[in-house]
Amino acid sequence: MQQPEFSDYKFTDSDFNFISKLITGHTGIRLGSTKRELVYARLTKRLRALGLHTFQEYCDLLRDGDQHELINCINAITTNVTTFFREIHHFQFLEQTVLPELVRQKNQTVMPRVRVWSAGCSTGEEPYSIEIVLREQPAMQRWNVRILATDLDTHVLEGAQQGLYDIKQLEKVSAERCKRWFRMGSGKNDQQVSVVPELRERIRFRQLNLKETWPMRGPFDVIFCRNVVIYFDKEMQKLLFNRFADILTPTGYLFIGHSESLFGITDRFQVAGRTIYQKVY
Repeated sequence: MQQPEFSDYKFTDSDFNFISKLITGHTGIRLGSTKRELVYARLTKRLRALGLHTFQEYCDLLRDGDQHELINCINAITTNVTTFFREIHHFQFLEQTVLPELVRQKNQTVMPRVRVWSAGCSTGEEPYSIEIVLREQPAMQRWNVRILATDLDTHVLEGAQQGLYDIKQLEKVSAERCKRWFRMGSGKNDQQVSVVPELRERIRFRQLNLKETWPMRGPFDVIFCRNVVIYFDKEMQKLLFNRFADILTPTGYLFIGHSESLFGITDRFQVAGRTIYQKVY
């Protein structure tokens, strides 16, 4: 039987509602009616890969409990768009305010410890950008520093661990940093760059669903969770922000996305900068 064209896949209200509820139930992400075309476009690739001809067949597969395909479905729906040093003011604040505070607080400790969490790290540009800032802080060269980088999407995590990127991803990176922290490809890879091995040493990439139990105990000095909670309803946002507060140090910082806000959701943080919050202690 001939494989249908893109526009030929039957996608009913029932199909969309099932997938929407499935995604919300497993991830907390809300898919309103405005996301219907996005869901259709993302999942038709899965239908083609599986040789299916209707969304009803695909939904039946998910109803039967195919866990591997559930992961593929979630990976297909979640959005992963980022660059190095995206929202540069966050990294300037980290460099100029947060790190000097940590140095003052911990410099007299025998083995100072710093923990950072990049929640929703996507393809890895965010945690690598954080690590560049930390590596450039002279006082922290011998500190016990670790960065936890998590994402729901297992596919993007595989790419993040490789640390290989299109050269266009460095548009917001200074020439000095490009030279120090990246290696240019050659030949057929001349349009790609790789992060230097040193940047990978202190980063741990892990798959994590923010809605579920968190295996780590913290405490974290800094949490980046940017452009993630925008997909959650207010109830889920409140739960998540309060869990962040629970796992932060008493004076820890939370960085969120440019279109996100804690206003009216939780009183456990105070404004420290543009979309930057410090835990109330």
